[in-house]
Formats: sequence, C-alpha cells, structure tokens
Amino acid sequence: MYLKEGCSLLLKIHKPSRPFLLSTNPIPSLNPKPQIEPCQPILKESDVLQRLNREPQLGLALEYFRSISNSRAFKHTQLTYQAMIEKLGSQCEMDGVQYLLHQMKLEGISCSEELFISVINSYRRAGLAEQALKMFYRIKEFGCKPTVKIYNHLLDALLSENRFQMINPIYGNMKKDGMEPNVFTYNILLKALCKNDRVDGAHKLLVEMSKKGCSPDTVSYTTVVSALCRLRKVDEARELASKFEPVVAVYNALVNGVCKEFKFEEALALLVEMADKRIDPNVITYSTIISSLSDISNIESALAVLAKMFVRGCRPNIHTFTSLIKGYFTEGRVSEALDLWNRMVHEGFEPNVVAYTTVIHGLCSIGNMGEAVSVSHEMERNGCPPNVTTYSTLIDGFAKAGNLVGASETWNNMMARGCRPNVIAYTCMVDVLCRNYMFKQAQCLVENMTGEGCPPNTVTFNTFIKGLCEDGEVDWAVNVLNKMRENGCLPNITAYNELLDGLFKVNRIEEAIGLVREIDEKGLKLNLVTYNTILNGFCRSGMTKEAMQVFGNMLVSGTKPDAITYNILIYSYCKQGRIKTATQLFNCIGAAKEWRPDVISYTSLIWGLCNSVGLDEAMVYLHKMISQGICPNAGTWNVLVRCFFSSLGHLGPIYILDNVLRDG
Repeated sequence: MYLKEGCSLLLKIHKPSRPFLLSTNPIPSLNPKPQIEPCQPILKESDVLQRLNREPQLGLALEYFRSISNSRAFKHTQLTYQAMIEKLGSQCEMDGVQYLLHQMKLEGISCSEELFISVINSYRRAGLAEQALKMFYRIKEFGCKPTVKIYNHLLDALLSENRFQMINPIYGNMKKDGMEPNVFTYNILLKALCKNDRVDGAHKLLVEMSKKGCSPDTVSYTTVVSALCRLRKVDEARELASKFEPVVAVYNALVNGVCKEFKFEEALALLVEMADKRIDPNVITYSTIISSLSDISNIESALAVLAKMFVRGCRPNIHTFTSLIKGYFTEGRVSEALDLWNRMVHEGFEPNVVAYTTVIHGLCSIGNMGEAVSVSHEMERNGCPPNVTTYSTLIDGFAKAGNLVGASETWNNMMARGCRPNVIAYTCMVDVLCRNYMFKQAQCLVENMTGEGCPPNTVTFNTFIKGLCEDGEVDWAVNVLNKMRENGCLPNITAYNELLDGLFKVNRIEEAIGLVREIDEKGLKLNLVTYNTILNGFCRSGMTKEAMQVFGNMLVSGTKPDAITYNILIYSYCKQGRIKTATQLFNCIGAAKEWRPDVISYTSLIWGLCNSVGLDEAMVYLHKMISQGICPNAGTWNVLVRCFFSSLGHLGPIYILDNVLRDG
C-alpha cells in the first residue's frame, strides 16, 4: 500500500456531539388534561451516583442521567451533576460540561469549590486554559466564590500552557481579594518563573515565602535546584541545596545536572555524599547516571553503576533497562542489547512504549527492518499501541534503507490507527519520497502540513532542499528556500550548505559565490561543512587560488580542518600535478598527528604519484598504507592496476601482487 499521491492522509478527529435535553422545568399546558402516570420508584442519590460512577461508557452514562431526570423519578443534586460533569470532563467533552453548568444555574443548584476545580481541570486537560480563565471570571454566576484552592488550580492550568503573561495578573487579583497564597501557590509561581528561565526571580520568591511565614517545602527547593542545573549553574544549585535539609529529590536534580555536563565523577561523589547523610539513592538517582553513561557509549561504567544499585538493594525499573539497551545499541553490541531485552521481559518487566521504541530504533539503525517491524507488531499484540515516535522511527529506518513500500505502509498504518503525525514523522516521509525522486509528492506533503496544524520546520525544509540538490534540481531548491522564508522559517547554515553543494555540483560557480556572500550578509557563521563544500567546489573547478584563500579564512576563523578537508586538498594538488605539495601536506600534517590519513587520502596520493612520478614512489605509499593497518579498497587497486598496465603491460598485476605478498 503506497502513500496516496497528493494527500497527507491525516485522520481528522471529530468527536461526535452528545446532544441531550433535560426537561427539568417543563412549561405547563394552558389547558392541562388529567393524565394517569405510572408509579415511578423514587431513586436515592447514592444509587444514582453509584450507577454513574460505575458506567464505563460515556454515552450510556449520559442516557441514564437524562432519562431519570425526564422520568421525574429523581431530581438531580449537586453531587450527581458533579459526577456527570467530571465524567464529561475526563473525555474533554466541554460542550456537555457547559450545558450541565447552565442547567445547574437554571435549577438554582450552586457549584461547589470541588466541582469548579473539576471544571478548571477539565479545561486544562483539553488544552483550553484560556477558556478556564473565562469560566473563572463567571464564577459568581454559578453560586461559587473564589478560594485559594481554586486560584491554585487556575494558575496551574495557565502554567501548563506556558501562559506566563496571564499568571502574574491572576496572582495580583488573588492578593487583592485578600487571600494569602499558600505553599502550593508559591510552588506554581516558582515553576512558572523557572520555566521562563527567571531563576533570579525564583530566588527572590523563596525569600518572600519565608518572610510571610510560608516555609518552602521539598517541591519548592527541587524546582529551583532543577532549573539552575538545567541552566548549567550546578555550583549555584549545590550552594542553594546546602541551605536546607537535603532530600533525595534535590539530590536527583543535582545528579541530573552534573551528568548533563558529563561530570560523572561528581555524580558518583554525590552518591557517596548521600550515603554519608543516610539518604538512600532511589531508582531515579541510579537510572539518571546509567542513562547518561549509556548516551555517551560508556556501557561498562553504566553496568558498574547497575551493580552498585543491586548491592544497595535498589531494584531497577523499565527506564534503567531501556537506557542500558540503548547503550548497547549505540556501541554496536546488538546481540547483548537483544539478550538484555529478552531477560528483562522474562523477569517480568513489562515494556512500555519508550522501551519498545528504543529496541525498534536500535534495529533500524543497523538496517534490520524486518525485525524492527516484528517488534512493532509484538508491542501491539501486548496491548502497547505504537505512538508517533515509534512510527517515525520505522519510517526513518525504511527511508535510510531506500524502502519506499515499507515507509508508505508504515505511514498508512499510522493514519489508519488514528495516530496524528508530528513534524518528525512528516520530515521522515519527505526524506523517503526525495530518496525515491518523488519530489512532487514530497512538495504536496510539505504544503499540506500547515493546513493540518503541523507546519514544516527548518529540518523539514532542509531535508527537501537536500533531496532536490542531490538530483540536480537546484532551481526548485532555491524556490523551496524562498518558500521557507515566506513561512517564517529562517534558513540556517545547513540549508545554505545543501544549496551550495547543489550549485557546485551543476557547475554554477557564480551563483554559489553569490550565495556565500548572502550567508555573510545575513551574519551566519560558516561551519566546517560550509568550508569543505566551498573548498571541494573550487578545487573541482580548478580554482586553486580561491580554494587556498578559503582554507586560510577557515584557519583564521578557528574552524579546525578534518579528514575531508585534507583529502580535498590532497586530491586537488594531485589533479593539478602538484605532487610535491600534496606529498608535503600529507607527510607534515600526518607527522604532526593533527590528522590520520585514511584510505581516501592514500588512494588520492597514490593516484597522483602514478600519474606524475612513477610506480616505485606509489608502491612506497602502498606499503606504508598497509603497514598502518589501512586496507586498500577497490579504488586503490584500480588506480595501481591501470597505472601498471600502462607502464609494464601484462606483467603489471603480477608485479603488484608479488611486491605486496613479499612485504607481508
């Protein structure tokens, strides 16, 4: 099943409306006729609440709620309204919530503090914090008065959507209403300040709390310590932590901070410090260190921390094992990763979506797509539905394998299961389409993203530009760059690098030079890739003088050359017949240990020597290459064989083999 051309295949979720009418205040007829009504059993409030709370299906709960009201067998109370409103709120059915609140108002049933908090939390759950604020302004209509607790939940709802500009005015209103903030209020404000990187303000608020007799708690200090660590101010975080009775949550924040800076000795020292203060590290403490070590491919040290964890009687969790599995995959130790996975499952640890996705990512990274798909099917059978990250990982794996069918089937499978793609999934699909030269379909997908509420980002555009440039569609790529600007997505140096490479490949040197000027005018800093791209373009066009000027600018800017840089220069010198210069560069840089020649370096130099100097000199570098453990590739042998054929006739290949075998 292929991705449908010109379609994003997004499944738009339209929740069915749940209309229902309560005839709680029927208008009497002007000429009433006597009616004989069947005897209705009178229901108790407790019975109605029990039935509503036990009913798992929202539709059936609504039908029951409506039917008993219209039958006059029961008059709904504040508690039964609350039960139904909470049920609707849990499913984000906010129209139903509004309707019942309005009905309560008509019936003169006041809204309790608990119910109003439930309504605010429902708006938060639905991602409608601003609507929660509007509802708060109408609080008195529903017979409810603002309380500190209601203010706290409102502030927390605004914080959940980063509505920082609204938080301070609400806090000001709270104080005008004569309400004293409690520790929960302050903790919400601390989180808001820290999320907005205003740690100095958070410090001042801690002081204000203490002055007003509201002692900061563990959450207060942990919030600020975590923020300082996130901003790489670990020393300040440790100083703050030393001012109060330490707890494991604060230590966990410190451990996370030092691990982010790769200061693992300090992390282990914190474990010792915790033991000295008789604070037991928990699974979060150990898992943080294990995860960080695994991320840098230091799996042996991570296993040592795991051993320490067992010695201290702390049982690892699924996150601990997932980190280790990721570390094994990163180091290329696939069999050990899968062995740990199997042992983890066998010992009763139930994998979550993160664990499954980690294994799938590891399998995709080695190109084992069949096994990766098998794991995704296994997770579905075990009741753990793949999420958008899982699907994106599979699509990316198929893209790198050049498998359009597999990527398209995964995309359509994701859509069929109602999983909305995010920008990463879209970008991966754009990549696979470009790899298969389906540029029109890729463009259609990019254009549809904005309409589907998921606008393309810089990486999406860069992926599309790269695909176009690799196929020589440079004019199209330039249009995409302009479209990128129109969408308010400023091109970064990566976008310019791809376009530069595309222009040089089709020999549009003047335009490439103009693009370099544009990069400079926009104040973008050229990186190593940029310099290498320009160097390669100039060298291949025979613009040696310009290339050396670029190389000089590169060194002056502090950009350190890499193997690609030196290989470009060596090849360029050899191509021009400047073998002496190429050999000097090769020997000097290699001797200074600034660069280790690879198979490409040797092959380029051998090619140059064969063409300009002679066979004997080329053989010297072939022997040197082999002695350094660098195995000649097909390109190396082709260069030598062709050279020897031209100079020695049919004895050339035998001469080469004889020399190589004689020298071991």
